[in-house]
Amino acid sequence: MDRTLAILLAGGAGERLSPLTRHTAKPAVPFGGIYRIIDFTLSNCLNSGLRRIFVMTQYKSLELTRHIRDGWSIFSGEIGEFIETMPPMKRMHDDWYLGTADAVYQNIESIEAEAPDQVLILSADHIYKMNYGEMTDWHKQQKADITIATIQIAPEEAGRFGVAQIDPTYRIVGFEEKPTHGHPARSPFDPTMVSASMGIYLFNTDILLDALRMDASDPNSSHDFGKDILPRLIRHRKVVAYDFHDLNAKRVRYWRDVGTLDAYYDANLDLISVTPEFNLYDTAWPIRTNPPMYPPAKFVFAQEGNRMGVAVDSIVAPGVIVSGGRVNRSVLSPGVRVNSYSAIDDSILLVNAEIGRHCHLRRTIVCPNVKVPEGTRAGYDAAADRAGGFAVTETGITVIA
Repeated sequence: MDRTLAILLAGGAGERLSPLTRHTAKPAVPFGGIYRIIDFTLSNCLNSGLRRIFVMTQYKSLELTRHIRDGWSIFSGEIGEFIETMPPMKRMHDDWYLGTADAVYQNIESIEAEAPDQVLILSADHIYKMNYGEMTDWHKQQKADITIATIQIAPEEAGRFGVAQIDPTYRIVGFEEKPTHGHPARSPFDPTMVSASMGIYLFNTDILLDALRMDASDPNSSHDFGKDILPRLIRHRKVVAYDFHDLNAKRVRYWRDVGTLDAYYDANLDLISVTPEFNLYDTAWPIRTNPPMYPPAKFVFAQEGNRMGVAVDSIVAPGVIVSGGRVNRSVLSPGVRVNSYSAIDDSILLVNAEIGRHCHLRRTIVCPNVKVPEGTRAGYDAAADRAGGFAVTETGITVIA
């Protein structure tokens, strides 16, 4: 993997995750108690042996840049290892990043300076475990120009994804974006399933650079890999599919795009099951982060009157104080405080949130640093929550910002 350069696309505004992205980039949004969303892709890189990484940043990137600086400065420049954040520097033209392909094109000189054999393009906002070395081996075995990672999904779910049309030799011959008919192209890896693109692309470097230059000169392009670069290359280059091998080793393959509030909520709640679909406790494939500098979690008033500080079936991060409140099936991030007589069910409390006394929260996300007033009731009546100024998602998740 020392001849492969990884590029993480981390500049999106994440509008569908608002208000969580009101003050920070989507990849920097807290997830799973102590992590940030980007930590999962970066951990895949680290565990796969990738030691040369560019992170393309743009939207409200200060918190993301500091997280990478403080938590990921672990590579040795002496032996050519690095992780670099790359904000728009307008080296190729006078615009900010105009799309995923343009973000890479604007850093084309930096890619050429590293002279990698392959370039791996990754999204920084997905939750999954994957050994990119296995994908690179498949790419070489197939003598491919470009390899696209795909995941098998049931045909009835195809309408939510871009479905790859793959011939028996695993060559991709077309894409069908969110097919609406009942017979999307079946997968050669399993004819009962269809193969959806995961947004993970491995390019031979010369192919990538030529494609980026051609795309930059096209005034009609939206400068996006999925919409512009890949459809063009499928017609002229050998583009093959790599079937996702899930190192999570659970009942179903786990890959989540947490780009909406509902998806973000569901993925967090996935973690608190007795046997979670996504395993954070796998020592063979650890998830790294910048460890929070907080004291241990504490639970008080365990036996005083009708107050009880307790959390069950929950993730509780360092610095949490449950002071006479009850927490059930929830994710409590660093520095959270739950005060007396409050009940928290099926909720996500983000960094330094404070819940006042006598609050009742159900299926609620509380944003960082929010102080929820005493007696607040949320997550029980969507109309009342909206009237009270809270956001409510399509599936009824209440967000207190």
